[in-house]
Amino acid sequence: MPSPSSRLLLRNARLGPGGPLRHVLIVGGRVAEVAAEPPPCDESVDAGGGTLLPGLWDAHVHSAQWAQARRRIDLTSARSAREAADLVASGSGASGAAGFTVGYGFRDGLWPDAPHKSLLQAVAPGRPIVLVSNDLHTAWFSPAALAAVGRGEHPTGVLRERDCYDAMAEMPPPRDELDRWVAEATTAAAARGVVGVLDFEFADNVTDWTRRVRSERIDVRVGCSIPVNRLEEAIGRGLRTGEPVAGAGGLLEVGPVKTFVDGSLNTRTAYCEDPYPGGDTRGLLETAPEELYGVMALAAAHGIDPAVHAIGDLAVDIALDAFERTGCPGRIEHAQLVSPEDFARFARPGLVAGVQPAHAPDDRDVADLHWSGRTGRAFAYADLLAAGAVIELGSDAPVAPLDPWDGIASAVARTDDERPPWHPEQAIPLAAALAAAARGRAGVRPGDPADLVITEYDPAGLDGDGLRHMPILGTLLGGRWTHRRSI
Repeated sequence: MPSPSSRLLLRNARLGPGGPLRHVLIVGGRVAEVAAEPPPCDESVDAGGGTLLPGLWDAHVHSAQWAQARRRIDLTSARSAREAADLVASGSGASGAAGFTVGYGFRDGLWPDAPHKSLLQAVAPGRPIVLVSNDLHTAWFSPAALAAVGRGEHPTGVLRERDCYDAMAEMPPPRDELDRWVAEATTAAAARGVVGVLDFEFADNVTDWTRRVRSERIDVRVGCSIPVNRLEEAIGRGLRTGEPVAGAGGLLEVGPVKTFVDGSLNTRTAYCEDPYPGGDTRGLLETAPEELYGVMALAAAHGIDPAVHAIGDLAVDIALDAFERTGCPGRIEHAQLVSPEDFARFARPGLVAGVQPAHAPDDRDVADLHWSGRTGRAFAYADLLAAGAVIELGSDAPVAPLDPWDGIASAVARTDDERPPWHPEQAIPLAAALAAAARGRAGVRPGDPADLVITEYDPAGLDGDGLRHMPILGTLLGGRWTHRRSI
């Protein structure tokens, strides 16, 4: 870390998109001065006309899952259950408990066939295999893998929602190895301009991250969420949302408590007003309204903000009802499908919509199939902003890469390939996307934390593809370089 009195000067930095060239002095981990002429300094770095922005946050990640996904067999190309099984049979990998072969990234919402344990047994007899869906809501186990986690009698091997989370928690890699992987992932994130993440891993995040900052180099700040099954434990420990975690060098703060109203679109468990095609199911109600209210009221009474997972329009409506009833601040995570009358309800003080714009181009085909006739209000970020909502961008990594530029580009362009924008009326301005990716910071000003990113190109002149592949010259965390390239 730089000494408290050191004076680092960033010369010739463009101050925001389309902004003027300025010289920015950093003292004691904060922006001390923004000047037209260079002030005195101890160290001077020429930004070469690169654009200086507030550092970026990923407001929704699963850190351990992302760290493991970077080492798992890639299943994103599979167009059927058979293709996914064949990819695993021809690949290798063991990033779960010892001996497990793990794949990640399948999307079965459009598959012509159904995953089943017998298919994995046929291509790799006796091998313990676990395949995790792109949305993390489904895990497909082989018979040997089921037996290893005490579920040998499961009829299909396809575990969804809570069963999935519980089974995956029983097969972690060795703790020291996982900590190293997570630390490496934070360094990779810093290379994309990331200065902080809000971690929604299904774990004791405060304890896990405290251990990591003491044993590994961690290159981001972390908001440590609390799984709902650990709420009473967190209350007993005196944890309160927004407070720093003791002994973590200022890198960690207590996050919100995470609870679920519904599932996901790709798993067809998002809880919706209209049934899914081909059946009478409207999805899965994970937490009934009265139970949700009880959890939120208990958390709020002890200074812990709720973060409510709600994807379908009925789930979003239930979450908004609970916030209105409790009157507490907090977050609604995802809000992928919103009823027309509910947009204005997001404008309540203290409420944040944590959204993941990269999911819109990823899920457009599944949404067109399963939410037919309603996609004009799906991933509807322009309507949320117009209604006065506060939004923060995340990736839900590993559902999408831990790279805010992917989300920024998708929010602005509404496509990530050669196809025309999907519902372009829901695109948001670049300035709004950048602020939503920086916890609301819209510029670099004296007194701000020196959590900063320097981009090679001015974002104002780039299209979606240019934003998505933005080169990063440098990232600073409290005035410390966490990434530095050619400056």
